[in-house]
Amino acid sequence: MIEVFLTGYTKETSSIVVVGLNFRSAPIEIREKLSIPEAQWPQAIGELCALNHIEEASVLSTRNRMEIYVVALSQHRGVKEVTEWMSKISAVPVSELCQHRFLLYNKDATHHLFEVSAGLDSLVLGEGQILAQVKQVVKTGQGISGFDRKISGLFKHAITVGKRVRTETSISSGSVSISSTSVELALMKIPQSSLAIARMLVVGAGKMGKLVIKHLAAKGCTKIIVVNGTEDRVSAIHKELENVEIVYRPLSKMLTCAAEADVVFTSPASETLLFSKEQVQALPTLSPNIGGRRLFIDISVPRNVGSCVSDVETARVYNVDDLKEVVEANKEDRLHKAMEAQAIIEEEVKQFEAWKDSLETVPTIKKLRAYAERIRPSEFNKCLSKIGDDIPKNKKKAIYDLSTGVANKLLHGPMQHLRCDGNENRSLSEVLENMHALNRIFSLDTKFSVLEQKIQAKIEESQK
Repeated sequence: MIEVFLTGYTKETSSIVVVGLNFRSAPIEIREKLSIPEAQWPQAIGELCALNHIEEASVLSTRNRMEIYVVALSQHRGVKEVTEWMSKISAVPVSELCQHRFLLYNKDATHHLFEVSAGLDSLVLGEGQILAQVKQVVKTGQGISGFDRKISGLFKHAITVGKRVRTETSISSGSVSISSTSVELALMKIPQSSLAIARMLVVGAGKMGKLVIKHLAAKGCTKIIVVNGTEDRVSAIHKELENVEIVYRPLSKMLTCAAEADVVFTSPASETLLFSKEQVQALPTLSPNIGGRRLFIDISVPRNVGSCVSDVETARVYNVDDLKEVVEANKEDRLHKAMEAQAIIEEEVKQFEAWKDSLETVPTIKKLRAYAERIRPSEFNKCLSKIGDDIPKNKKKAIYDLSTGVANKLLHGPMQHLRCDGNENRSLSEVLENMHALNRIFSLDTKFSVLEQKIQAKIEESQK
């Protein structure tokens, strides 16, 4: 039964595929349901690689995107399995996921990840945090079964691209983070005459919270209330910003602090809502001098502030999707910087694709080498038996070296025509033609192709 099932794969090769949703394709209501905490990435990789047609996998889950990168033994079947898995973990129906997901294959998938790492696919062009998140994918994946050669190589190369783009272009200059943009948005919504007296509250002193505090200080805020689980981080931030009064308050005082704040920034990754509609309704009304509405700038995914808080007349809620308003303000400058970075990305894509393509012929190279090594020792021993046992060691070694040299020289030409590393003019199709020809000439093919063997092994494992 398995052999009949496998007949559709005879001309198919494994593919790098990305199944993703981001701030362009899906609203935050969908993205937050798919968000996977970093601590759960290894488990996700294991579950993905247990699927019949997925060989390698990785997860890139951030505030603005949820992207699954896989090496699929079949594109169509792999996409179907990954989408069904995403539906299972999020309770979002497959039909709804299909409306918002995007699919990219091989070179397009590579190009996309390189753009992501370079900050070109971010809401805020050139933001630095996404590169750190790509690095974290590699760090988390080390030693995890399923985060193997192709996917690991892809993400490591993406880190190189991200660094190079930021080094060789001015893409990271100016306001280039979600944190800085959230501060810009808040300042856009507060009457200019009230900026000096606006009371700022930051909930969370992690990476994002710290950046919010620094950007508020850079904009002239002299007093910031920070609510956090512990005081250590807040004290460390205070030492860096000696000219700003940073006041620590425990989480138990969050609502009390919110009652006295004009703008509330929330950034921690909380499993439950920090502010509900009922809680916000109970907060005192603000002075008309600040606009009469308390601003909640929620840059967390999943969100910390309930969407229904927007129904409260005395409050206004903004989330990461609302940051587009700030980003659009300097669109022309962003496009110019992106063009500079694209030239670098195109060059790096070619290098990675050449490396990846060369991997397709590795099994044939190994089999050809093994074929030669089966013949060479046999012929060497035949030669020694004809000469006799009294042959000196130096002559025996000379004969052995001769056999090795002849084998290596005979293999050199075929091996060269199996490599596609960017240093030759041969295309991938020519290299693959050479691979198939050598498989036929030397009878290197087994009953199934390497890809078919992998699929068969997965199916048999799942049937146990």
